[in-house]
Amino acid sequence: MNKLLILTFSLFLASCAHSDWRTADRSSANIAPLPSETKEAIVHVYVARTFNWHKYLAVHSWVAFKEKGVKEYDVYHVVGWRARDGGEAVLGEKDIPDRKWYGSIPELITDIRGEKAEAAIPKIKAAIQSYKYPNYYRMYPGPNSNSFVSHIIRNVDELQLELPPNAVGKDWIDDGDLYAMSESGTGVQVSLFGLLGVTLGLAEGIELNILGLSFGVDILRPAIKLPAVGRLGFKDAPVFKD
Repeated sequence: MNKLLILTFSLFLASCAHSDWRTADRSSANIAPLPSETKEAIVHVYVARTFNWHKYLAVHSWVAFKEKGVKEYDVYHVVGWRARDGGEAVLGEKDIPDRKWYGSIPELITDIRGEKAEAAIPKIKAAIQSYKYPNYYRMYPGPNSNSFVSHIIRNVDELQLELPPNAVGKDWIDDGDLYAMSESGTGVQVSLFGLLGVTLGLAEGIELNILGLSFGVDILRPAIKLPAVGRLGFKDAPVFKD
C-alpha cells in the first residue's frame, strides 16, 4: 500500500514537473459562436481548471463579451503573474473568448444574448472599473481571478449565477467587507476576509466557507458542493427564467 502511494505521488510530481505554460494548448474550445457569424450581443462567463498542480484544487474564471454588430470579443480576467512582475493584474484584450486555459477545456457557466446582453455589457464595464484590486493578486484566500469575476457578477443583475465551489477566492467580498448580497443576488453572505463565512440564497442554497474552502448543498437544483471537486448533482441554472 505504501509503495502504491509513493508511486502515485511520484507520478503526480512528474506530471507537474513536465508542464510548461509556454507550450500548453491555448486554442479555442469551439464553444463561443464566431463573432463574424452573429450580430447580436453576447456575454459569456467561463471557468477552467487552473494550470499545473493547482488544477487539482481550483478553477480560473473569466468574462467575455461581444457588443452588438462588433466582430471581436473583449475578454477580461485577472492574471497573477502580471501583478507579481509589477504589471496590472486585470487583463482586458480582444481575444478568443473560449481559449483553453493552458490545456484545460473551459466550461461555459452563463450565456446571455440579445437585448439582455446589451443591457449587461455597460454594467460589466463599470464593474471592471470599480474593482478595488487592479494591481494586486493573492492566490489564497483572495483577492484573485475568481474574486474579480465574483465582483462583476455581484454588480450586474443580468448575471444570475454563482461561481462553482472550487473557484477559490470567490468569497472575498469587495474591500474585505464582512457581509453582502450573495453572488446571484438571491440571498446574503457573511465572510471574514474570504476565510470563514456562510452564504444563504435561493440560487446558492447553503454554503459554508471554511479556511477558503466551500462546502454546501443546492436545494432547488439538488447538488452537493465540495472544494476541489466542484458540484455533484444537477447542473446549475438561474433561479429566475426570462
